[in-house]
Amino acid sequence: MNAFLSLGRWFFALPFAIFGLLHYMNADMMAEVSIPAFMPVKILWVYLTGTALIAASVAMIIGKYDKLAAAALAIFLLLMVILLHVPAAMSGGNGAQASMASLLKDISLAGGAMMYALHYAQDRSIIG
Repeated sequence: MNAFLSLGRWFFALPFAIFGLLHYMNADMMAEVSIPAFMPVKILWVYLTGTALIAASVAMIIGKYDKLAAAALAIFLLLMVILLHVPAAMSGGNGAQASMASLLKDISLAGGAMMYALHYAQDRSIIG
C-alpha cells in the first residue's frame, strides 16, 4: 500500500512540470488569455510562471527545497484564483462556468501543495 501511495508525490509534481512546459510552448496564447490586463509585459509573466512551475516540480521530485517550493506553489495557485478565476467566474459571461471549474481545481491543488509542504516534504528545515 505504501508503494502505491508513494506514487502520489510523482502524480502531484509531474503535471506542474508539464504545465510549465506548456507555458513555453503556448506563450503568446497564454499571454493573451491568462494574464490580467493590468499586468505589464505579459509574455514575461508567462515565461516567469512557466519557469517557476518547472522549478517547483523539480524541487518536489528531488526532495530539495521541496517544502519551500510547495508553499510557494500554493501561494501562486491562490493568487491565480484571486486574480484570474474569481473575476472571470463572477463576470457571468460565457466562460464563467469554465472559470469556476478552474477556480475549484486551483483551490484543490493549492490545498494539496499545502498538505505536501506540511506532511510530506523531505526538506523540513526550510519553513517552520
